Amino acid sequence: MLNIGILASTKGTDMQAIIDAIDAKKLNARISVVISDKKDSYALERAKKHGIRAVFIDPKSKHILKEDDKSKRKELFDKSVAKELGKNKVELVLLIGYMRFVSPWLVGKYRNRIMNIHPSLLPKFAGITDNKVHQAVLEAKEKETGCTLHFVDETLDGGPIIMQSKVAVSKDETPDSLKKKVQKAEQETLVKALGLYRHGKIRIRERKVMVEE
Repeated sequence: MLNIGILASTKGTDMQAIIDAIDAKKLNARISVVISDKKDSYALERAKKHGIRAVFIDPKSKHILKEDDKSKRKELFDKSVAKELGKNKVELVLLIGYMRFVSPWLVGKYRNRIMNIHPSLLPKFAGITDNKVHQAVLEAKEKETGCTLHFVDETLDGGPIIMQSKVAVSKDETPDSLKKKVQKAEQETLVKALGLYRHGKIRIRERKVMVEE
């Protein structure tokens, strides 16, 4: 059974699809902990509703803010995250609506074991989040968009791509309608990729990802 830890800042909507797939026995995995940097994140509430350990780590706690250097503060926060992941024996970390940049320290500790789902077809619209992505897609008059699942490295949305799913952009599309389409693609992509990863069918060598479907 694949043991997953999720880092989330927002609603954790995509996480629900993973929970549903596990409950339906379509995915042999478990989410052992959900960690958020936002105390009021609905992802924590969602976790509690399903009996999943929910942990809030305050990025403004005294032991973190005592550091003047911003990168050191980020690392201290991530060391608290890693402590929780280790305590729960997490094998794979998922970033779902996570609004923090992961420190190089955490990337190194979980090299090729941190995945992020991004709401665009990377490298297009990297570094943009939530509805701003979909607004940018519409302003650029793109005919298609989608989502990208990638391993997290030290770059911004530049880690090795695992899988992409495309959706068509309709003429009367709005950022909200496009978000719904892309989220559906995100959820399908995550469940599919987790199943493949659990069976050892996603491997990475020298920044190149090999996927056996």
